[in-house]
Amino acid sequence: MRSPIQPYLQNVLDSIAERTDGELADYIPELAQVDPAPFGIAISMLDGQTYAAGDSDLPFTIQSVAKAFTYALAIRERGLEHVLEHIGVEPSGDAFNRISVDDRGRPANPMINAGAIAAFALVPGESAEEKFAEVLQFLSACAGRPLSVAEDVFASEMDTAYRNLGIANILRAGGALAAEPTVAVEGYVRQSSVLVTTEDLAVMGATLASGGVQPVTRERVIDEDTAGHVLSVMTTCGMYDAAGDWVSAVGFPAKSGVGGGIVGASPGRIGIAAFSPRLDRHGNSVRAVAACERLSRDLGLHLMRIPEVGHLAVREAVTNTSVENDIGSAAYFRLQGTIDFVAAETVVRRMSSESVSERYVVVDLAEVIEAKSVALLMLSEVLGAFCSEGKYLYVIDPAGIYSAADIEAHGLAGRVQHVGSWEEGERVARERTEQGLEP
Repeated sequence: MRSPIQPYLQNVLDSIAERTDGELADYIPELAQVDPAPFGIAISMLDGQTYAAGDSDLPFTIQSVAKAFTYALAIRERGLEHVLEHIGVEPSGDAFNRISVDDRGRPANPMINAGAIAAFALVPGESAEEKFAEVLQFLSACAGRPLSVAEDVFASEMDTAYRNLGIANILRAGGALAAEPTVAVEGYVRQSSVLVTTEDLAVMGATLASGGVQPVTRERVIDEDTAGHVLSVMTTCGMYDAAGDWVSAVGFPAKSGVGGGIVGASPGRIGIAAFSPRLDRHGNSVRAVAACERLSRDLGLHLMRIPEVGHLAVREAVTNTSVENDIGSAAYFRLQGTIDFVAAETVVRRMSSESVSERYVVVDLAEVIEAKSVALLMLSEVLGAFCSEGKYLYVIDPAGIYSAADIEAHGLAGRVQHVGSWEEGERVARERTEQGLEP
């Protein structure tokens, strides 16, 4: 049985794919030549389970998405107090390539070019090569696999790095740059040329969302305080001069790059990523922004609309050791707590992965406090799949969490029996068996 999450992501992608507005990053010669058509979406749970749709495994350059992670590395190695002596944390309100410094001569924040160049300069090492080796190792640790560099993009960007060199020289003159300008800019441009996929970015987002623990390898790459600080700065500064619109419409920490990628993190819940090369006037991917808006709305990810914390949703799933009575044997799934998207993912993954040979499937919602609409939709997909396999479905739901009206709305009327208790379910099953409806 297939999880309904991937088809949902495909639906999101299909609903946005026809958009062709926006332009390629034509000020970087190599990026001006990329195919504008690819589009990928991915989410990563905090245990490493990843779901994706579209061109999610297509490599592209990370560009400014790397800024958030290099900033985290600088804090890990130098300490937050030292880093704040060189880089501020205030939104600049300016485009990403503006020379924005505060009254202390520091770059306004680490998410614009000036701040990112200063952050790279704080990474351990003397030469650009030594510093970049640390950055690449850290990015790879966050992604859970070795990453590499697109050397053609690196060369192309270095050939046109005049503005970044100018920014670095100004910072160095003001005492805010902890390395020689050529060292800082060369390393900064090389980190921007690291190749990633949308799935990589989703896992990297999940690393931040989990408080610094890589979800696949379980390696702690940064501490919780650093992760929280980086997420805070991403929230206010990660989308450049569109940060206010982003917080209002989407509402989770994110960082974009002119390669077309966006990484997002819903703290304590999931990592999110989207990729498509055409950019809006702020330098953010048009399709990726639209995808994140849809995911935030559908999955309830907006930080200012915090849902109840999802409890462990599947308390008990009995399939091999069946629940039996005089009617027959049943696979029994007992849920509890508040079922939001994260909890529902646990439910559908468990139910989809179980090999159910029993004639009946019983889903017990008696201890469920609340189920979000997205959770009911996901549950309906799994129940529908069981029905298509010829199973007889019963939902025990005394509080009407998943009502008969919901069952009808999801196209399962007559296929799923809605009952108030186990005893009522047994009675209905006997009656339907006597009527020949469940032979």
